[in-house]
Amino acid sequence: MTEPVNPAGPRLLLVDDDVALAAMLREFLELQGFVVATVQDGASALKHIRASPPDLVVLDVMLPGISGFEVLECIRAQDDLPVVMLTARGAESDRITGLLAGADDYLPKPFNPLELAARIQAVLKRSRGQVRNDNATDLVVGHLRLDLRRRELLAWDVRVPVTAAEMRVLEHLMRHPGEVLSRARLTELALGRPIEAFDRSLDTLISKLRRKLAAAGVAGDCIRGLRGHGYVLDLGSGQEG
Repeated sequence: MTEPVNPAGPRLLLVDDDVALAAMLREFLELQGFVVATVQDGASALKHIRASPPDLVVLDVMLPGISGFEVLECIRAQDDLPVVMLTARGAESDRITGLLAGADDYLPKPFNPLELAARIQAVLKRSRGQVRNDNATDLVVGHLRLDLRRRELLAWDVRVPVTAAEMRVLEHLMRHPGEVLSRARLTELALGRPIEAFDRSLDTLISKLRRKLAAAGVAGDCIRGLRGHGYVLDLGSGQEG
């Protein structure tokens, strides 16, 4: 494992078994003001996170021993530590799996290091600045309540476990109940980046969110998709019981 040398900026943990790539990325990211530690396998990553939690993890999918998905699952079982996943180019299934498991963003290899730095900054900005410019402490729609200070979602006063990205999607829908929000707008607001061609990231997040709401006793179809338009939080169809 390599330890960071610059103690000033946001602390990153880069997990990738490609030593040359990790060294190049570390050098580049440190020039961007980040503090970067690197490890080459999942077990070392989890050990590092327990000992010294970073501000964000850059996590490759293909790792020796414990896979990147398994590392992500372990992270999500403990907290909402921001995670950007690196996937093989064209491996759409990997990206979908990562989003379903709770990744905050993904980037296919090979990539421009400048884009990685921009994605990291966007995720950090979202994780640190969520709704802090609002005076309201709660959003309430029917039997759903979003506690904005604790970043918790409750249905029928029971906590519903959601990822940070899922919470951002639902937050924007709850701020505009009954209003159709375009896929492009929701992607920009919730994921912090423009929608891409054939981009199904938002649809994947909403699909998983619907299942969680249904399991909590709130009809999953309260989030309705309108083909060619976007998504709407429908109060009329969204309550059970």
